[in-house]
Amino acid sequence: MLLVNDPGSWSAIYPPLEHAPWHGWTPTDLIFPFFLFIVGITTHLSLSKRDPESVRGKIIRRGLLIVLVGLLLNAFPFFWWGKIAGNPDPAFWQRVVYRAQHLRFLGVLQRIGIAYIAAALLTLRTTLRQQIAIIAAILIGYWLVLTLIPVPGTGKIGAFLLDQPSQTLAAWTDRLILGTNHIWASSKTWDPEGPLSTIPAIATAMLGVLAGRWITHRERPLIERIAGLYGAGCLGMLAGLFWSWVFPINKNLWTSSYVVFTAGFACVVLATCLWIIDVHQVRGWTKPFVIYGVNPLVAFAGSGLMARTIDSLIKVESAGRKVSLHQLSYERFFEPYFPEKFASLLWGLCFVALWLGILALLHRRNIIVKL
Repeated sequence: MLLVNDPGSWSAIYPPLEHAPWHGWTPTDLIFPFFLFIVGITTHLSLSKRDPESVRGKIIRRGLLIVLVGLLLNAFPFFWWGKIAGNPDPAFWQRVVYRAQHLRFLGVLQRIGIAYIAAALLTLRTTLRQQIAIIAAILIGYWLVLTLIPVPGTGKIGAFLLDQPSQTLAAWTDRLILGTNHIWASSKTWDPEGPLSTIPAIATAMLGVLAGRWITHRERPLIERIAGLYGAGCLGMLAGLFWSWVFPINKNLWTSSYVVFTAGFACVVLATCLWIIDVHQVRGWTKPFVIYGVNPLVAFAGSGLMARTIDSLIKVESAGRKVSLHQLSYERFFEPYFPEKFASLLWGLCFVALWLGILALLHRRNIIVKL
């Protein structure tokens, strides 16, 4: 996510590191659902050893704290740093008020927190059969709702509007519940982590819970569990692709086909990792991922704060113009020496390496931030 979110230049990005424009997918579109899938796996690992009655409060507290961190990350630096229409010289308190009035309510961490709470509570005291029924109900129900219900103000059912981002039922719901001032600023009419599309994201986390149940089934040999993950993953990918013929794979809408396809893909990747790491004991390459993995919240939130600081807050003089620290570093040390897209990628890789160093220092000192 750091590499995708922090290129040297947004105008020079290799296609695999961009999101699909709308329908379809790229490798970048796999990152978020993979993360939610992993949230489901770790939810099972943590809850399977505890008394259900004692953990409900902890689940809700942890999820709400994740949501709170996401809100604070959206709000940073808690005042508006740009121009305000109709107010050429705003006072500081006016900038603070404007920021609050235009704060995006939802986002990546908010979706993770909500999906975690819902998936954990729905799987806490339910059987495997009940969990499968809940997942099926969420995915089929979302498909029917998004395609068969008429979208207010259009006179058409949702199925005919899926290729128009601002006209879908999910977009209408975003504007109704959040208001236009509190959704994703880049679109202004819909939010990629909106309320309605968060519901199928719960199913992504619950599918991770099912995967967690399977890989911890100690009565079966490891190689059988790996084979089962491969089989389930391939079937999931095929089912998602077939479903996409009538309900397109779409990350922004988090369509049901997208849930099934990406969960299947995640199973295949997880099975491959188990085969390489646990069967063949090839583990040296995993160290950077372990360092990132033990402090993911620090990595995501910290890098987000740094990116906003060097992109929007710190401006410096360069050739008679004010540019961001990010732009200055890219123009001085990367752009003149490499092809444009490679220079942009190299800047992003350096950003990832910088945070690897920060996290490695925390790892060496055994500092792990948990909620």
